[in-house]
Amino acid sequence: MISATPSAAQLRDDTVRGRTEPSATVTSAIARARDVGAGRDHLNIFAHTNDDDARTHASSCLEQMSDTTPGLLLGVPIAIKDNIATLTLPTTCGSHILEGYVSPYEATAVRKLREAGAIPFGKTNMDEFAMGSSTEHSAYGPTRNPLAPDRVPGGSSGGSAAAVAAGIVSIALGSETGGSVRQPASFCGIVGVKPTYGRVSRFGLVAFASSLDNIGVCGATVDDAARGLHAVAGYDWFDSTSANIPVPDYHEARAGSVKGMVIGKPKEYFPETLDPRIRARCDEALERLRELGAEIRDVSLPNTAMAIPAYYIVAPAEASSNLARFDGVRYGLRIEGDGLRGMYEATRSQGFGAEVTRRILLGTYVLSAGYYDAYYRKAQQVRTLIAADFSRVFASGVDVLFTPTTPTTAFRIGAISDPYEMYMSDIFTVTANLAGVPAMSQPIGLVDGLPVGGQFMAAHFDEMAMFTAAYALERAQAAEARA
Repeated sequence: MISATPSAAQLRDDTVRGRTEPSATVTSAIARARDVGAGRDHLNIFAHTNDDDARTHASSCLEQMSDTTPGLLLGVPIAIKDNIATLTLPTTCGSHILEGYVSPYEATAVRKLREAGAIPFGKTNMDEFAMGSSTEHSAYGPTRNPLAPDRVPGGSSGGSAAAVAAGIVSIALGSETGGSVRQPASFCGIVGVKPTYGRVSRFGLVAFASSLDNIGVCGATVDDAARGLHAVAGYDWFDSTSANIPVPDYHEARAGSVKGMVIGKPKEYFPETLDPRIRARCDEALERLRELGAEIRDVSLPNTAMAIPAYYIVAPAEASSNLARFDGVRYGLRIEGDGLRGMYEATRSQGFGAEVTRRILLGTYVLSAGYYDAYYRKAQQVRTLIAADFSRVFASGVDVLFTPTTPTTAFRIGAISDPYEMYMSDIFTVTANLAGVPAMSQPIGLVDGLPVGGQFMAAHFDEMAMFTAAYALERAQAAEARA
C-alpha cells in the first residue's frame, strides 16, 4: 500500500480548525499526482484534469467555512469517474464517440459532494462505457496499478481505484454494473462500496445497464468510504428509481460491534478451484471476526452458478438500448457517410471500441425477434431466483455475508485476451448487482505481494450492518499489524 493522502476525516478536521486551507490541499494532491506519475505516460489514472478548475472548486469551499455545521467532506479532494457528469470537465466515458463532450448539467452525486464541501479533482480513466474488468478498454489507453505497474488496476473503475491507491485522493466516485468498484478495490488494496440499488441517485451517470447501474465509492479506509457514501446517498426526484428511505450516518458504524452478529459464509463462493492462498486470507478474516464475538454460519446461495450467464445477457441487452443514443446526430463524434444510415455506421464504427461493439451486438441479438423469450426473459427469471436466494438467507437471521471479492489477484496487462476468461473475474461480484443488495470490498491481506479483497454483502438498505462488520475487521487487522 502506497497511499499517502490524509484521511477524509483528518482533512475535514484540519480544514475546519484552520490548520490547512483547501487551496493547499489541492496543491498537495496535484503534486502527489505528478510524483507518482499519474499522467498518460505512466499510470494513466486520469482521463481529464484541469488544475485551475480544481483550485476554483477549492476556493468555493471557503464559503462553507463560516457555516455553523461545515460539510462532512469540507476541503476533501475527490476524483470522479469519467462517466459521471460534471459541468466543467469533459464526460467522455473513456470513448472516442464522446471525445470533448462537456455536460450541460452535473450528476446529483457530484452536486451533493460539492454541497458537502468536497473538491472535484479530475475525471478518472475507465473501460469504455464501463464495459470491462481491467481498464484496458479505454480510448485513452490502459491504467496501471500503482502497487504493481505491470498489472491492471481492475475495472471498469480502475482509474478511481488507482487514484486512491496512489495516495492522490482519499475518496473517488466510481460506478458499478457488475463489480466495477469492488473488483478494482480488491486489486488495488483499497475499500470499494456498492450501495443498495436506489440508495444513490443515478441522475448524471451515463447509462450502461439501467437496472444494474450504481454509483459507488472508493476509499483509502472504511471510514473514507463510509463518509463518501453518506455524502452522496439519499432520495432524488430526478431519478425514478431513487428510494425515498432515510440514510443513516454510515461513519457512525465505527462505534458498533460484531458481537452477536451472524456472518454467513456461502459455500458457492468458496469452490474447490479457489486459489488456496485467497481462501486462507478469507479464513483468517473470518477467524478475526469470530474472535470479536461474531457467529460464522455456513449458508448456501444455490443459484450463484447461473449469475455470469444471466448477467451477460441482461447487461448487454440493456446496453444495446442505452447506447443507441450515440449516433452522431445529437452530440459527440460525427463521421459523415452515405446518407443517414451511412453516417450512423461510420460514426459508430469509428467511435465505439471492440468490447463495446461486442456487447452491443450480443445485446441486440438476445432482444431480437425469436430470441427474446429464449434468452432475455429466461435471464430475468434466473435473476429473480438469485435475488430470492439472498432474501431467504437474510430472512434466516444472517446479518451479513462474507466472501472473496475476486478469484485472483491483479493480473498482468495484456495477460487475458479471451473475453469469457475476463468476464469470469466478476464471478463473485455480479450477484449483488443482479439482486440489488449492497456490497463492499476491503483489503484482507496479500498473496505474492499483491492485495486480496474480502467482500461483505448485506440485505437491501442495510449498509450499516455491512459497515459495522467492515470497521471491526479493519480495526482487528490494524491491531494485529501493530502487535
